[in-house]
Amino acid sequence: MGTGDPPIVVQMDDPEHWRRGQAVCEAVRAAGGRALLVGGCVRDCALGLPATDLDIEVYGIPGARLLELLSERFSVDLVGRAFPVFKIRGVPIDVSIPRRSAGGRRDAQELEALADPDATPAEAAGRRDFTINAIAVDPLSGEVIDPFRGLEDLQARILRHTTGKFAEDPLRVLRGMQLAARFDLDVAAETVALCREIEPGPLPRERIFEEWRKLVLRSRRPSRGLAFLRDCGWTRHFPELAALIGCPQDPGWHPEGDVWTHTLHCMDCFAAERSGDERDDLVVGLAVLCHDFGKPSTTAREEDGRITAKRHGPAGEARARSFLGRMTGERDLIDEVATLVGAHLAPLHLFEARAGDAAVRRLARRVGRIDLLVRVARADQAGRPPLEPGRFAAGDWLLARARALDVEGAAPEPILKGRHLIGLGLGPGPRLGSILKACYAAQLEGEFSTLEGGLDYARRRWGAGSEGGA
Repeated sequence: MGTGDPPIVVQMDDPEHWRRGQAVCEAVRAAGGRALLVGGCVRDCALGLPATDLDIEVYGIPGARLLELLSERFSVDLVGRAFPVFKIRGVPIDVSIPRRSAGGRRDAQELEALADPDATPAEAAGRRDFTINAIAVDPLSGEVIDPFRGLEDLQARILRHTTGKFAEDPLRVLRGMQLAARFDLDVAAETVALCREIEPGPLPRERIFEEWRKLVLRSRRPSRGLAFLRDCGWTRHFPELAALIGCPQDPGWHPEGDVWTHTLHCMDCFAAERSGDERDDLVVGLAVLCHDFGKPSTTAREEDGRITAKRHGPAGEARARSFLGRMTGERDLIDEVATLVGAHLAPLHLFEARAGDAAVRRLARRVGRIDLLVRVARADQAGRPPLEPGRFAAGDWLLARARALDVEGAAPEPILKGRHLIGLGLGPGPRLGSILKACYAAQLEGEFSTLEGGLDYARRRWGAGSEGGA
């Protein structure tokens, strides 16, 4: 840290968590070691942001002794397949020892083999990914240790790797993607060049998805991260994204350029209007990312020269499922996202057709959450600079209709249940299921809106309740 640089003020959202962190550091010092705050918590505090969790790195104390020391004062969990970490139970505090390698198991013997308690802070910093994550602070003395000048890079808004050890973990490329997007950083040319040489290898899909989750939920400018992914050539590992690059669009409707450029603008529009509900934002953000995956296979030039991509929404569903399925086993999430991708043009189409209530109900049955669909469609409409986003009239209209029909946030509940039809004399079995489906379809079409109306509809259609109706 240069002379005259202001000290890094470390603070946390929860003062009690901070007190626990200080207690850990004091216990380490009393035992003859040294504890430093490292990683993201220091980076965030250097940016004036309160830390939500603490990463504490301990020097001068072997792993077995550290576990004993912590267990005397706290409830401790030992976790981490890549490298053992002591988690203080009930608070967001992780404690670790500088490591020699990326491998390891969670038993004490392996901890001793991999840990390097005699490493210097500078040596430990050289094993970290980026300079902005290689800054350390001694919370008891206030000393800042910054051997790779990460504070200067933060001030210059640059993301730069520390050493060649960066390439030991391919996931760091995706971490660079989400960090560039979260903090609106330029990636150093030498880091881009290094990432071009890195292959992903057999990374666990859960680790990959976590970096995409952070891009979607926490980034200020997702376009920054996605542009880095293209610059370093890693779009080749995500063929659904790579296919968007250079895919043409009609310049009258899309003056911004190809589908890739459009997608980046749409992601930034989404990020500017997150709701704060993480599940909803994850579904919407992923749907915005995937919404035009169907265009490369459906784009054509008409006889009059116009570029079209007819039915690219439904065509994109399977590609969205493939893209997400390689990264997560969350089937419900994949289903929700893919359904929104397939229907993302529906708000505009229904608005232009001034569709009736039945069409709105059918759409609610198809997508479940019309409110989330409108968010995806709004980002799609807004991501077309230099065209001004303005009001999304189609979305406003659809939301108003959905609210009036009470289907904005969920598909309509079937009025007629199996017990109602059985009460009319229809016997259980496959025929009953078919009749229930037909009744629900009639309900969506507005044939009835009350239980009595539904029962009357069933009697008229199937003779239920009359002789021979079963």
